[in-house]
Amino acid sequence: MKYIFLHIVQFYIRIGLLFTLKKIRVTYQSPIPKDVPVLFLANHQNALLDPLLVTIKSNRFNYFLSRASVFKNPFIGKLLKSLQMLPVYRKRDGMHQISKNKGIFKYCARLLKKNQSIVIFPEGNHSLNRNVRSLSKGFTRIIEAVLKDDSRLDIYIIPVGLNYQNPTQWGDSVSVCFGSPIRVANYINSQKEVNVAKLKKDVATTLKQLTTHIEPGENYTTVLEKLNKAQVDYTKPRIVNEFINNNKKYTGKLIKKSSQFIIWLQLIIKIIFWGPYLVWKICLPKIKEAEFISTYRFAIILTLAPLFLAIQASVLSYFFSFTVGIFFFVSVLVLVRLTLILK
Repeated sequence: MKYIFLHIVQFYIRIGLLFTLKKIRVTYQSPIPKDVPVLFLANHQNALLDPLLVTIKSNRFNYFLSRASVFKNPFIGKLLKSLQMLPVYRKRDGMHQISKNKGIFKYCARLLKKNQSIVIFPEGNHSLNRNVRSLSKGFTRIIEAVLKDDSRLDIYIIPVGLNYQNPTQWGDSVSVCFGSPIRVANYINSQKEVNVAKLKKDVATTLKQLTTHIEPGENYTTVLEKLNKAQVDYTKPRIVNEFINNNKKYTGKLIKKSSQFIIWLQLIIKIIFWGPYLVWKICLPKIKEAEFISTYRFAIILTLAPLFLAIQASVLSYFFSFTVGIFFFVSVLVLVRLTLILK
């Protein structure tokens, strides 16, 4: 029953993403292993969209570690837990809360022993900056907890690079780059201890190859301006990183589409969805972190937008005919998707 529910949720999320993102580019350096314990370690740029993209493109029913603050509301907390999300406590949640992580890590250990998969964002926070930040020890503590209980367990780590072109905009494009599996057994010494430093270093190095990485520091803004001026395609991190590191001539310049036709299509969509659009305009100024802009927009697209469209179609069905209502409903969906494709 649980997996039926998760199948339905994933299907609905896929539909929602179809009307949120213009394009999702997915690459796999190696096939994702099945029926083995896996940790998906991804960079974190775009709040809720990140774990959703990783899980639907990994083709596994993943568990997620997410910051505990989003579980404060009892209803939302229960909903998130039903979607296999687990709270992780940080220093800003209060030092007295940190001890709760031990129980979460033990639970993760039990999941891995059952050959489950867990999505972790080892940077520990999210940022729209185009680089991989320092990795926390959370994922290594989970690994150590598992191996302490069962040293024979063969755990795999799969680094995942998430690359958004314009992460706060509707109709953005994104690439999800799955790296080759890293076998934890290769980092265990003769004393049955994990070489944490080397493991973290190798994971970080791989993540920097799977996503656009601009070294932080004084030159960050200069390099970013150069990339934007060259109109690079951030969904192709390997090419962009070569441009950054080798100063090669960039040949993958994006063609910006800006026509009156697309502008009119977007205006028509705003008029049709005037209710959800009004809610969005009211919510937008209240979003304190830019990383959550796409999350709030996606939530409206998943909930208010289809409800509003269904009400309009029902009204047309009542006053005209069921055929007219269905035609309107389907036509609007085609219009929205067409606008994203042409955008």
